[in-house]
Amino acid sequence: MTHRIVLLLCSLLVASTLACAEDAALDPSRDADRKQLLVIMSEIEQGINAGDIERMVKHIDESGIVTWLNAEVSHGPEGVRQYFRRMVGSGPDTILSKYVTYPKIEGHARFYGDVAVANGTTQDEFTPHRRSVFKFDSRWTGTLAKRNGEWKIVALNLSTNTFNNVLTQELQNMGYLMGAGGVLGGAALAGAVCFLRRRRAAARAA
Repeated sequence: MTHRIVLLLCSLLVASTLACAEDAALDPSRDADRKQLLVIMSEIEQGINAGDIERMVKHIDESGIVTWLNAEVSHGPEGVRQYFRRMVGSGPDTILSKYVTYPKIEGHARFYGDVAVANGTTQDEFTPHRRSVFKFDSRWTGTLAKRNGEWKIVALNLSTNTFNNVLTQELQNMGYLMGAGGVLGGAALAGAVCFLRRRRAAARAA
């Protein structure tokens, strides 16, 4: 028991030391850059949630690439605009009536000169025109470059668990229901066949 307590205390000490070392390693000269990146993340969140895509695209570099959850790729600000016009809105050909996202950053952005890389998670809510809202827990990775003193997104990748999400769970549940329905239907059909055979046998005997 004492040995376990000592191991636990050592683990906590190591974790605390690493956390302090990470904070100490942050370059204070990047504080302004970190604040700018957080503003960009907030602008993108608010723009998407309010349906104001211009608040997002103004942070996309002209040569930027965005890979969406449905594996589509948009190039530059205009490509992002076209994607949202096609996917979200009240138009007859759009798929979603609303798209809401709540991103969070994990740890701190890493800087490589005038390039920054950050990653984190999002809680996404999609409201299709033909069904109720469904939610995804997704992940994102963003690469930004400093252009004329301003940070711009040059690459943004969104991803989710392909093998375990709300849609795959719905399909699995549907499979269970169809299987149960098939069993019940088969049992009902077998019962009907037996009933008809008995009636015929009774009629012949009479």
